[in-house]
Amino acid sequence: MSRVTVNVDGGARGNPGPAAIGVVLRGDGEVLEEVGETIGEATNNVAEYRALLRGIELAAAHGASELELIGDSELVVRQVEGRYKVKNAGMKELHEEVKQALGEFNSWSIRHVRRAENADADRLVNQALDGALDG
Repeated sequence: MSRVTVNVDGGARGNPGPAAIGVVLRGDGEVLEEVGETIGEATNNVAEYRALLRGIELAAAHGASELELIGDSELVVRQVEGRYKVKNAGMKELHEEVKQALGEFNSWSIRHVRRAENADADRLVNQALDGALDG
């Protein structure tokens, strides 16, 4: 599997509050893997970065050499593109981790979409949070 598309989303209820990530990995138009998991207390932006990292990790585990990342957080997408500065200290670390992890791929891109176009990843975030709140 050389090229994969990864939809990522992160969210927190409370900001900071209980947080979760959602990742949908696709190759040749088929869903290869879906992950929805809680990550403890975090802000929305930290959750978005954690989702990116998990998506990159999954893509690498599937042997991808080319990666397209899709997310609905304009801030995080623009920061990874290098169009926005990362000012928050906690996010700087996560941003560095993402940039380092992306260096393992032959090529990568990231693009911002509206939440409606990222519904699968968004659903996984909410399912994980709902499950965590039930349990």
